[in-house]
Amino acid sequence: MATQRFDNYIGGEWVAGASYSTNINPSDLSDSLGEYAQADAAQVSAAIAAAREAFPAWSTSGIQARADALDKVGSEILGRREELGQLLAREEGKTLPESIGEVARAGNIFKFFAGECLRQSGELLASVRPGIAVEVTREPLGVIGLITPWNFPIAIPAWKIAPALAYGNCVVIKPADLVPGCAWALAEIISRAGFPAGVFNLVMGSGRVVGEALVNDKRVDGISFTGSVGVGRGIAAACVARGAKVQLEMGGKNPQVILDDADLKTAVELSVQSAFFSTGQRCTASSRLIVTAGIYDRFVAAMAERVGQLKVGHALKAGIDIGPVVSQAQLEQDLRYIDIGRDEGARLVTGGQRVSCETEGYFLAPTLFADSDAAMRISREEIFGPVANIVRVANYEEALAMANDTEFGLSAGIATTSLKYAQHFKRHAQAGMVMVNLPTAGVDYHVPFGGRKGSSYGPREQGRYAQEFYTTVKTSYIAS
Repeated sequence: MATQRFDNYIGGEWVAGASYSTNINPSDLSDSLGEYAQADAAQVSAAIAAAREAFPAWSTSGIQARADALDKVGSEILGRREELGQLLAREEGKTLPESIGEVARAGNIFKFFAGECLRQSGELLASVRPGIAVEVTREPLGVIGLITPWNFPIAIPAWKIAPALAYGNCVVIKPADLVPGCAWALAEIISRAGFPAGVFNLVMGSGRVVGEALVNDKRVDGISFTGSVGVGRGIAAACVARGAKVQLEMGGKNPQVILDDADLKTAVELSVQSAFFSTGQRCTASSRLIVTAGIYDRFVAAMAERVGQLKVGHALKAGIDIGPVVSQAQLEQDLRYIDIGRDEGARLVTGGQRVSCETEGYFLAPTLFADSDAAMRISREEIFGPVANIVRVANYEEALAMANDTEFGLSAGIATTSLKYAQHFKRHAQAGMVMVNLPTAGVDYHVPFGGRKGSSYGPREQGRYAQEFYTTVKTSYIAS
């Protein structure tokens, strides 16, 4: 049987790629999801041109048509959540329940922004000068380049595409080269939802070709990027140099603080979810578990027992807690950090080795270190895999100081039964999102998402705050 090929979507047409790349299931390296187009610079330019041509009409079109098209996309995603969840699990390696949940989130995001089309508002103010009125309105930014990562292959494209279209922009999206399947499936749904040709464009391929072409093209008014710190900083420099708007979501080294007064069962479960679910491949995951002395030994013992119960295996198999790492390169990075932890003197409590399953895949045992310190690389650098370490501190004050001792600031959590410490931590944790007696990973789609310091740059994503990036403010003065 011939391998199925999946093309780029440019100007309302499916366009063959300059070349094709095979999409492999990380749970089963013998399972191919098909061949996906690789765009060249000329195709990126054509997609940008199509978006630029479509922008004048789309940006001034009726809001009901936008709302109807976005709602149609959301309805189809939700109606196909099991099917698309299977695709996501095969492509990226999340367990099937997690994958279905991510697909549902994507559908709800489109539904939310369908409503936002009808909720756009402005201000009518009095001028300080007599006989003059002032209107403050928002207008679409223009052509937006979206560059998305592999770890949430349908949710992150959704939370960038939906607001961009809702606010009247045109889109060119480049999904991560490792996971083009979910983005293609989403593009295919969008292609039938009623958007005019050129409003939405999909160009798959490498960051060196497609990403750089998007970032450096003067016809692109803004770039929204989620990915690594190094790439994000390069994008920021390029966008600032040519005056383009930029929004970056990058790394995290998120702290989970456990205080002496915490409920032990709650603390263990939320720490396991923070560190190991989604194979630890979340920017909001916590690989730093900062534990005060009075509960430290009990917490380490309980964590070791709970982590040892986690089942690793094929993402589509029932009863599996942890799927594979996404790729050989990511697996090798995780194993290097495990070796670094050992070499630095941290105590390996459990895990640390590859796991053999019925199929050949990138399976890694959830790995837990203890007795580490804040100076170790495993305490400072983002690993992005199922690897966590536990650090002992004397008290809350030392825990807070250590939680903030990082170049990142995305998410921070605390487990405590003390209202005093919970309130203080909410105010003083240097993070964009704070979780009290909850995992550091796991956020709602209708409220702002983003961090501080090296984790984020530019306006927040999601919810009504998305308009800060996808629109520009206009102030009009009207003489009476």
